[in-house]
Amino acid sequence: MEKERLYRRTAASSLVISLLMWVPNLVFQTASPLWLLTFIIAPIGAAFALLAKNYWLIAANIIMFFSFFILMSGGYWIQSLIDGQP
Repeated sequence: MEKERLYRRTAASSLVISLLMWVPNLVFQTASPLWLLTFIIAPIGAAFALLAKNYWLIAANIIMFFSFFILMSGGYWIQSLIDGQP
């Protein structure tokens, strides 16, 4: 039971860290390569969430793993709506 709590906390911490890696790029509009750490941290968080059997944390960490592609496609979609070109 104690290990499961530790796994859950580690998975939640990795999710929060993955979210914080995007703050300089999205909020402050500065080019920061910190978002690349989501490719390392998010799978670790997903593995710990799997060990804790917490499916919401698994899904959230996997979404953070693919966040670059999600944000990039969203940006292209918004740009095509505004300018009519990708």
